[in-house]
Amino acid sequence: MVLQKELELKFEVDPATLRRLNEIPLIKPLNKRPKHATETSVYFDNGKHKLHKKGLMLRVRRVGKRHVQTIKAASNSAPIERDEWETEIAGVRPELDLVSGTPLDDLITKKIRRRLRPMFETCIRRTNYSLADKERAIDLTIDRGELDTGDDSLPICELELELKRGSKDHLFEVARALVQAVPAQISLKSKAERGYELIEGRKGTPVKANPLDLPAGCNTRNGFKVIGFDCLKQIIDNVTVLASGDPEGVHQMRVGLRRLRAAISLYRDLLDDDQTTAIKAELKWLAGELTPARELEVFTERVIVPIKQRHGRSGKGVSSFCKEVAGKHRAALARARHAVASARFRALAFEVAVWLEGGRWTSPAEDLVRGRGEVPIEVFAAEQLRRRLRKVRKRGKQLAQLDANKRHKLRIHVKKLRYAAEFFSGLFRDKKAIRRYKKFMPALKRLQDGLGDLNDIAVDERLIASAAGPERAFAAGLLTGREETRENEALSNAIDGYKKLVKAKSFWR
Repeated sequence: MVLQKELELKFEVDPATLRRLNEIPLIKPLNKRPKHATETSVYFDNGKHKLHKKGLMLRVRRVGKRHVQTIKAASNSAPIERDEWETEIAGVRPELDLVSGTPLDDLITKKIRRRLRPMFETCIRRTNYSLADKERAIDLTIDRGELDTGDDSLPICELELELKRGSKDHLFEVARALVQAVPAQISLKSKAERGYELIEGRKGTPVKANPLDLPAGCNTRNGFKVIGFDCLKQIIDNVTVLASGDPEGVHQMRVGLRRLRAAISLYRDLLDDDQTTAIKAELKWLAGELTPARELEVFTERVIVPIKQRHGRSGKGVSSFCKEVAGKHRAALARARHAVASARFRALAFEVAVWLEGGRWTSPAEDLVRGRGEVPIEVFAAEQLRRRLRKVRKRGKQLAQLDANKRHKLRIHVKKLRYAAEFFSGLFRDKKAIRRYKKFMPALKRLQDGLGDLNDIAVDERLIASAAGPERAFAAGLLTGREETRENEALSNAIDGYKKLVKAKSFWR
């Protein structure tokens, strides 16, 4: 099987909007008569999904009377670029004797050969347009159909742009025109990933951050690309969950957003350009749209629910107060959904992907900045972790005496250290490092949780003050007294976490 590089942008689209494609000025003059085909693809794995867990995909696609076996390897550093091996085979079952020279070769043991079976299939009506001129050739493909596991199914409507000839900038130019003309949401999720979500019961569930697998020996610049795409994927993968009204979707999208902003801060010496500044401004906008919904969700869980349980709805002012908070919560969730459904969000998600793949930061003109990007990732990671830990230790010495503003600043430093530790932990995996990591992270988490609770209490007090009118004075009094008790407990937890963190040994070399 011959290795090919697949450079592809994938978008989720509403079928009703597809007719607008022919109206895009950039696409119309390049457009030739489309080709149509019906394709059925069967994806294979063993019962433990070992291929999927190793980042590999094996499928057999039937197009007319032909059968094509395909192996794809996911790329951590560039999810829009994948290694692909294809060969025509005789029938519907994979021909494993043909996997020599692919990543599947070392993985396919006799045991896996015996237990390899179909996982799911897709039946797709594919419409392909060739957008070509002297400088470029791009395939625009519309896939409509269904993914079927036998027990469940999922409709598919995707638009793909694959670069056949020309530069990445040509691909991005066409894609940008597409995003501006059609409500197309960029996706970093393959059909195979959707299939595994379906058979594992994860369809429509909030997507949390996964452990990162930074390639050993990669340089600092490529390390940021891996981290950035992982964060962006978490943001995009929670769009559907948030749109359904699940508050956890808001939370996990915010986590992905905070991780990305923390990564930009960690790598700021490589990212000092106007393109990055524009990206940061849009990420800040999105954070502002999501934050009220999360704050009111936490306020409801930690404050309103306990008050209702203890005092019911009959207490003076309690019912009125609770109704007002519930109304604000609904409005904040609607605001978050509106933001994520907007053209501004779709443009942001697309531009972040383009920036990560080929932004100015990837090929800096200055020798100093270029040299920083070539530093081995392990060296950069150790230095960042040391520097971030020093800041936390210094600022946390007088934690009990810090005012709310200084505690908030400490919390930000702790959060950046936490994300840095999670980003880079996979680089330090000898027994000593693993043992130290298991002591370091619980202490850091306890400190962060304590400071987070203190921050939530400060937010709660602001929400109480904004809602507590004369008729709600009784409810506000009950809440305020409870918050004082919580504050003492949160501060104690934070101090305990800080002490344990100071004693913990660093897990990096």
